[in-house]
Formats: sequence, C-alpha cells, structure tokens
Amino acid sequence: MEIREPEPAEAERIRAVVDSSMTTSFRLSPGQIDGITDDQFDDDTVTEKIDDGDTVLYVAESGEDIEGVTITGFVEGRLEDEWGEVNWLFVDPEHRGQGIGTALYDAVTETLRDRGVDHVCVTVLEANTEGHGFVERFGLEHDGDRRIEVAGESLVKYVYTDSDVDVDLPTESRETESEVDENAEPATFPETERTEGHLTATAGDETVYVAREEEESGTAAPFFGTYEDEAHTEQYGYYCANCGSLDVSMDNMERLECSECGNSHAERSEESYDGSHL
Repeated sequence: MEIREPEPAEAERIRAVVDSSMTTSFRLSPGQIDGITDDQFDDDTVTEKIDDGDTVLYVAESGEDIEGVTITGFVEGRLEDEWGEVNWLFVDPEHRGQGIGTALYDAVTETLRDRGVDHVCVTVLEANTEGHGFVERFGLEHDGDRRIEVAGESLVKYVYTDSDVDVDLPTESRETESEVDENAEPATFPETERTEGHLTATAGDETVYVAREEEESGTAAPFFGTYEDEAHTEQYGYYCANCGSLDVSMDNMERLECSECGNSHAERSEESYDGSHL
C-alpha cells in the first residue's frame, strides 16, 4: 500500500471509491449520495482541490494485481487558521480491514501539523454508521455540530476534537449542538422532528419514537424500530429512512417493506471494519 497525493486524471476513480463507501456505510438515499458526489467529487472540483494550497489530499494505492494498481482510499483535509480539519475519509468496501483508513488519517493529520496548525479537528456526517467509532479510537470527542448545505441538501456533521483542547473551533464549526434547532427535521430522517430531545414521527394524531440504535438494512435506506413511548418499551412498528413512512410491513420471513417507496429489507453482509469512511 502506498499513500500519495492524487493526480487530476484520477478524479473518476476517487469518486467511485466515495460512492461505494457511502452506499455501504451511510444512512443516505441514493439521491443524496449522488448529490454529494456530484457536488464534492466531480472532476472539476477534485482538480480545484488538488490545486488549492490550503487543501491536503491523499489517496491509498494498492499493490499490483491483475488489473495493475488501483486507488482504494481517499482523504481530504484543510487548513483553517490555526486549525487543521479532516473533512472526508473513504475506503473502498472491498479493501477494508487492511489499515488503509488509519494510514490515510495519520498521513493527513501529520501533514496538517507539519504546515503549522496548532490543533486538528475531524468532521463526520451524522448519517455515517461507522465513522464516529473510528474517530473516537484516536481519543477525539464530539465537541459540536455543523449543519452544511451540499447539493441542496441540509446535512449535519459532528465535529470531533481532542478532549483537552479549550479554544474556539474553526469559524465554520462554531455551531454547537445546543445551537442547532432542536425542532428542525433531521436531514437524514425525513418526516421526523425533535420532541424534547427525542427523534419522533407522526402517525395520524399519534407521536411515535424512532429508535436510532435499532437499525435494519434496506435496499434504498435503513429501517428503524419505532415505539409508542419514550422509554422504547411498547413497539409501534418500523420507520423507513428513505421516505419517512411508518407504513412498513413485515412478512412471515421477517422481511420489511415500505408500502410508500418500495424500500425493502436487505441482509447486511459481514464486513471487516476498518472504521474508515468519514
């Protein structure tokens, strides 16, 4: 494995790694993933980032195989005043479990520090199912939230910093968790709202509580268990994260299907966790 700076001609392969990683590990619809890749990782945007002196990009390249070398991972960092920020990190699902994510993280943070930053923070999309655990392995703690606009979508990124850092985050990151509108609809959970700190959806006149920790994979987006009470003791049914519907049925094989959008249950394959897709 080699960690190196990318070339503009490799933008297409970088986008393919981003797309496959997000499809596997993010609670986002196909349309949301396409919007992010179009906005952040098309050929022109990648080329602009390569030419930007304040942006640090690395790719991981595998050894030779039948088709020669291939890009298996990508990381993006940026200089923000005295801060360095790791914005994105992805590893191709077929190459996880080989330490690629850690190698990319080490490379970008070392470069940011070499360029004179005093502190490094990492941002992770709220919808990322595995990236939060990866970041916490490095001793970083959730220190605030940032709402970003990507291709017309409002998404939330968690900001992680060292636990002993007591200085202001970069300007773009200063929106803390308490400053985010608690009643705003979470971007990755359509047709929901915050009710006294709980994620809720409405079925007629009834409020049901979405259990984010009870996730079942789906072909378009995950399903989540729902309950009639805050304590999650009386189950109501399931919530479809693709369209926000509560009209989800289960057959005698315990397979879920949303009657509104057709999202259906998909068995999740066992994967080696490299924790490397921010």
